[in-house]
Order: sequence, then C-alpha cells, then structure tokens
Amino acid sequence: MLFRKALRYSIPVLLGYLAIGSAFGFLLADEGYPWWLALVMGTIMYAGAGQYIAVGLFAAGTTLWEAVLVQLMVNARHIAYGLSMMNRFRSTGRLRWYLIFGMSDETFALLSSMPENAAVIKPEDITERSRFMFLVTLLNHGYWVFGGVLGAVIGSLIPFNTGGISYALTAMFIVLMIEQILRLRTPWIFIVSAVPAVLCTLFFPMRISLLGAMALALAFSSFLPKKEKLQEKQGTSNEPKVQSSQELP
Repeated sequence: MLFRKALRYSIPVLLGYLAIGSAFGFLLADEGYPWWLALVMGTIMYAGAGQYIAVGLFAAGTTLWEAVLVQLMVNARHIAYGLSMMNRFRSTGRLRWYLIFGMSDETFALLSSMPENAAVIKPEDITERSRFMFLVTLLNHGYWVFGGVLGAVIGSLIPFNTGGISYALTAMFIVLMIEQILRLRTPWIFIVSAVPAVLCTLFFPMRISLLGAMALALAFSSFLPKKEKLQEKQGTSNEPKVQSSQELP
C-alpha cells in the first residue's frame, strides 16, 4: 500500500527520468563509452546535470581538480536543499543518510512540497512518513539508473545524431516547476527565483552566474510571507462570514 502511494506520487519523475536519463545514456554512448558506465555513474554519482557535464569533461580531457571544481559549482544548490529539508529528515533515523544522498532536484521538488494531510501520508505517523520519503527517493533513483542504462544500450546498438538532446534536462525542470506552481498555488517564489536567474545570465560571467542567481533568489525569497502565514490568510479568507445579532432579521 505504501509502495503504491510512493509509486503514484513519483510518476511525474518516472516519465521525466526515462527521457532525460536515456538522453544522458545516448550522449555517453555517442562519446564512445561503454554502457555499464551509465550504470556506475547513475548508481554512485547520481547527479543529473553533473553527469551530463561529466561526459563533456571526460571528452575534453579535463584535469581532476578542474572537474571537481566544476561539479562543486554546479551542485552547490544542494546545500540549500539540505538546509531546507533538515526538519523533515530530523526524525527519519538511519534512512536519513540515503535520503541525503538521493536528494536530486526532482526528489527535492516532490518531498519539499509533500502535502501536510492524509491524502498522501498521515502527517502524525512519523515512521510511515519516513518510509514514504525513502521509497520515493529510492524509486526516483531507480528511474534515473534505468533510463541512463537504457539510453546507453540503445545508443551503443543504434548510433544516431544526438545534437540538442541535452535540452531534455532543462525541459524536465520546466515541467516540474509548472507542476509545483499548480499544486502549491503560490507562484511568487518561482517568479522571485526566475528574475535573478535571468539577470545573472545576462550580466554575470557564465562561471558565476548560477551561484549569483542562487544567492539573489535566496535573499529575495526571505522577504516573502511564510507558508504558515499564507495558509492562515487563505483559511481566514475562506471562512464564512457570520452576521452579527444586529444584522439578523
């Protein structure tokens, strides 16, 4: 029952990971690497954008320290993910270590916006909630590994032009953003994050544009009303107005 709930909840990531995971496998095979490298990278590295970049770094013959620096800059956003998930992971026990390892962008999007009601999981059942987050993370990890291996195997057997296929990762992020906007019904956080991203892309050097956009987005978002205040405000606005005794006929 819990597994089926986690599977149903992670379906959007399944559809996306099969596409962008396969795209990664195609790129890997196109550079002449064996299919099993997709399995190793997906299982141990498990970094979508980082794996795409790693293929280019391998092909360019980049030094180890340059590759480490690039990966650190690209994946620095996970620091913000970890800080924002501290409260949710506090009571997960030993599962916490895998939850931290498996915190991809898409998994963060699902777990951070998990509804606080019994529609998905009972909020008061801490053990079941921890197991649910673990299953969602494990399923997403499996989707990514399977997609990467599938793409690498097909790419090895049927070579074809992979031009433009790396855009699949960007498309995945756009779809997830739209889904979260529709689910949370609070688009301001996404707007506040998008504006610095556009500005930094236009005016900052490429090597620091990502870090600059993240810093500005975090700074701007700190001025937005908190989730509890928004829910309280929405609840107040939805309460039926009660007529006073003077207004009653």
